Amino acid sequence: MKGKVFVTGYAKLPQGITASEMYHVICLGLLVDKKTGIVLDAECSLVTSLAKRVFHDLVVNKDLKKINDIEKEFSEVYYGSAKKALISALRTCHEKYIQI
Repeated sequence: MKGKVFVTGYAKLPQGITASEMYHVICLGLLVDKKTGIVLDAECSLVTSLAKRVFHDLVVNKDLKKINDIEKEFSEVYYGSAKKALISALRTCHEKYIQI
C-alpha cells in the first residue's frame, strides 16, 4: 500500500430513494495514488450493482486533483436521485486528498 492513500466521503441522501431507506447517507471510498492523484479503485454504498459499477467506472483512472472534470463527466452521465449526494461526497474526498 506504499504510495497509496484511502479517502472517504459522506453525504446525506435525499429522502424517498431506496439507498436512503437503507443507509441515510452515501459513503464513498477511494484508493488514490498519493503522488499522482489518480483514483485506483472506488466503492460506494449505492444499492444496485449497476449504480455501483457506473460510479466506479466514472471515477477510476481519473485524477482526483481535477475534481471539476470528474464532476462534469459525472453530471453528464449519472441521472440517479443520489447525484447531488455523490458529488458532495466526491468533493469531500477531493478535499481530504488535497490536505494530504
